This record gives sequence, C-alpha cells and structure tokens, in this order.
Amino acid sequence: MPLSTVERLDKPSAYYLGKVSPLLPLLHLLRIPTNVQQSKKRQYNRRPAERRSPQRDAHEPDADDPNEEESDPLRDATTLYVGNLSFYTTEEQIHELFAKCGEIKRLVMGLDRFTKTPCGFCFVEYYSHADALACMKYIGGTKLDERVIRTDLDPGFVEGRQYGRGKSGGQVRDEYRDEYDAGRGGYGRAIAEERAKEEEEYGKGR
Repeated sequence: MPLSTVERLDKPSAYYLGKVSPLLPLLHLLRIPTNVQQSKKRQYNRRPAERRSPQRDAHEPDADDPNEEESDPLRDATTLYVGNLSFYTTEEQIHELFAKCGEIKRLVMGLDRFTKTPCGFCFVEYYSHADALACMKYIGGTKLDERVIRTDLDPGFVEGRQYGRGKSGGQVRDEYRDEYDAGRGGYGRAIAEERAKEEEEYGKGR
C-alpha cells in the first residue's frame, strides 16, 4: 500500500511532479546524489578554518552546489490539492470540514471543462503553511460523503487549473475507469460511450 502524504508531509502531489521539471531541487525527497556526497566529502577534507559550520550551512547555499540556491516551491506552501471527491460534494461541505484546521483564504472547486459542473477535486488555500500541514495530518485520508479524500501540498492555484484535463472535460482518471463509481458519474466516460454504442448497434440488429 503506497504511503499517504500524511506520512510523507512535504512530498509534492503526483499532479505537481508530472508538471515540473525533474531537475528541480527535491533532494530532501530523494537519495542524496553522488555529486552532493562528493561535495560534502570535499568540505570535510578542508582545513578546520575553511569548513562551514552546521548553523551557517542551514541558512546559506553551498558554493559547490549551485542548485541549492533554488528554493523548494513546497517548503512554505499554503495550498492543498484535494482529490477523490464525489461529484455531488458541495463547496459548503468542503469549507466546513477544512476550516476545522485553520482559516481558509480561498477554495476553488474543480470543474468539468465543458459543463462547468464539479468533477471531483478542488484547491484549498490557507493563510499559513502550518495550517496546510495540519490539514494533511488530520483530514487527509478521512471520509467526506463516504469517500476517502486525498490531500497533497500544492505550489499554488493559477487560473485554468480548476478545469479537468480529460478528453471529455473531466479528470483524466474518469475517462477509462471500468469500475462503476456512483459518486463520480458511473463508469468512465469513454467506457460509457463504448457501452452505449454497443447497445445501440445491438438494438439495430434485433
């Protein structure tokens, strides 16, 4: 069973990892690369006067690693991506639940690109990073409308991300789902269209 973001806390969402360049400095999420290990070996091979103190290293980038100058975009993130929602869950229900962890600055419902109706996700923005982490810890993995909801830190909502990216206008995950899910429109849309076409052809052949 994969680890939830409650157990990983600052690990970015799958959506975010799919959008950003793999070259971003997410070293704290991965094993330390060989070049960084070699950099630290060089540091401790220096004379004592040349070594950097742990306190200094905690606040200043290592001159041997230019990538450390770039900051982690999720380090102070205040926005959460919330997934696996029912299409019938309302904005009021989400606000009531998520406000238990802190004051909400903004809530953006995910919408079908064509019908402009809810399609199973949203963005919740808090005023502080601490409230976002508290929400992941206490609300992520709990149930809303009898569905286990998923929460992930997000770099921040930008206009356009509220719409589904699937061919039919909703989320990609709902295109080819072959299991019936009453809370997310039944069968996947592509599967439903194929079934309807088969039934239509069967009816003509009778």
